[in-house]
Formats: sequence, C-alpha cells, structure tokens
Amino acid sequence: MAMEGGGGTISEVYQSAKKLLMRAQDGIERLERLENSTSSGGLDSPELSFAVKKDISQVLSVCADMDRLWRSVQAKPQRDLWRRKVELVAEEAGSLKESLDRYFARNQRRMKEAQERAELLGRANGDSAHVLRIFDEEAQAMHSVHNSKRMLADSLSTGAAILSKYSEQRERLKRAQRKALDVLNTVGLSNAVLRLIERRNRLDRWIKYFGMLTTLVILYFLIRSSG
Repeated sequence: MAMEGGGGTISEVYQSAKKLLMRAQDGIERLERLENSTSSGGLDSPELSFAVKKDISQVLSVCADMDRLWRSVQAKPQRDLWRRKVELVAEEAGSLKESLDRYFARNQRRMKEAQERAELLGRANGDSAHVLRIFDEEAQAMHSVHNSKRMLADSLSTGAAILSKYSEQRERLKRAQRKALDVLNTVGLSNAVLRLIERRNRLDRWIKYFGMLTTLVILYFLIRSSG
C-alpha cells in the first residue's frame, strides 16, 4: 500500500487513511452490536477487535507521513487546508482508539465478572455439599439419640420389674418367717434359736437392700451416659 511506504501524493495517502477510518468505524460498531446482542453481557470477537486495532494503528502511522507531506505543499492556502485535514484524520483516529480502548475495558470487566460468578458458583456447590453432609450427620446423631432413649426406657422397665420382684419376694419371705416363728413357738424351741433366726432375717434384709441399691446405681449411670 502506497501510504505504508510513504509513497504517493498527499491526496492518495489521505484517501487511503479515510478508507481505513471508515473500516475501523464500521468494525467498532459491529463490536458494540455484538456486545449488546445478549442479556448475559454480549459476545466477543477477538479477530474483529484485532483487525480494528490494526487499522487504527495504521491510520496513526499514516498521519505522520501526511504531516510530512502537507508541509511540503508550496501554496500557503493549500498547505493550511491539508494541515487541517490531517489534524481531523488524527483526531478521528484518536477518538476511534478511545472507543476501542473502552470496549476492551468493558470486555475485560465482563470476563472478570464471569470468572467471579463461576468461582462463587463453585463455592456455592461446595457449601451445599457441606450443608448436606451436616444434615446427614445430624440425622445420624438424632437416630443415635433415639436408640439411646429406647435402650434407657427398656433399662428402666427392666429395673422396675426387678424392684417389683424384690418387693414380692420380701413379702413372701415375711409370710414364711411368720409361719416359721409360729411353728417354732408351737414346738417350744429355745430363745437362742429364735434370736439366730432373727439375725438371719436381718442379714437377708441387708442383702435385699444392697441388691436394690446396686440396681439404682446401675440405672443412674445408664441415664447419665445416654444424656
């Protein structure tokens, strides 16, 4: 291209620069339409954005050639006219460059936000799994507590049955002792034998009380361990 090598008249170089500007302007408009094409933040076209950036860079490079060319124009009115045209081309190229830079900044921000959303989603999935694991552990703990309460209730029922049996045996022993005493008195046994029987009765009573106390202690420890 003549403008790239610095050849050609200033008019030819200027026309080439204007074509590049028009192509760059069209490219930026296409990028902005893509950006606004979806509700999720738009699409990106790396190839198109790279082409637009290349066109703008070429225009800025050509402006340096045109700046040299307009200074070589002999007639002052023509020289002033070309100077103004070159300035307008440079200003338009700078404006397009700013638009492209803003597009790049927005695109980079969208990519960063998408990455952060993906990270948050990953953490949310991890937290959900953690919550489910906690619920499972809580369910297992409640099941264990239920089993412990059932075992405790069974133990209390067994203890109550044992105490009831002790009470019945005590009554039967009392009746048997009274009958035995009546029989002994009837046959005229000595007082010494009667005292011996009484001591045996006291010993049996202490054995009975010890058994009941032992049962209560066992029940107490069962209740504490289940709590």
